[in-house]
Amino acid sequence: MPIVAPSLLFADFLHLEKDCQLLNESEAEWFHLDVMDGRFVPNISFGPMIVECIRKTTKKICDVHLMIVEPEKYAEAFKNAGADHLTVHIETCTHLHRNIQQIKSLGMKAGVAINPHTSVSELSEIIRDIEQVILMSVNPGFGGQKFIPHTMGKIRQLRKLIHETGSKALIEIDGGVTVDNASEIVNAGADVLVAGNAVFKSADPKKAISQLKHS
Repeated sequence: MPIVAPSLLFADFLHLEKDCQLLNESEAEWFHLDVMDGRFVPNISFGPMIVECIRKTTKKICDVHLMIVEPEKYAEAFKNAGADHLTVHIETCTHLHRNIQQIKSLGMKAGVAINPHTSVSELSEIIRDIEQVILMSVNPGFGGQKFIPHTMGKIRQLRKLIHETGSKALIEIDGGVTVDNASEIVNAGADVLVAGNAVFKSADPKKAISQLKHS
């Protein structure tokens, strides 16, 4: 069964603790935290302070996804805020190996995210050094977008690369994941499903999480 990582970007920030408690009571294993800077992506979300607040509400994994430029400047702040996993975008890192080593030296699991236009082959020299890959299945920056169909092929390509290199990296799919397409995504080779709209905009978020979990 896949790991379900609801995106708190869709939570009710006026009642954030309530939504965190909802996730604690659900089958979701991870809290997915999307950090946007208004530079790499055309939106601004939140920073370490909010991550720290969320950390206080849960013992589950805090999976922080940095959609920001110069992530090396903020890695330690997110570690101190309580991040368990820290993922950076390949498109923002001139010295990616250095970024990954920094994250690991701080005691976090390291991940790399790639945008829809970025080839899976770009990961070949780093795949053995990371714990997860986020395949963006929408263009990053806004929630509620539709899943980009060619992502299915990228999942299969990445699964093949992981197998060939002996990597232990998990494949995490972020964007447009729904209860309707989750099964196909998992069958293609995904390990982790990030879902925001499908969970928090559902009439029954816990049921939606369970449906994703058992897809």
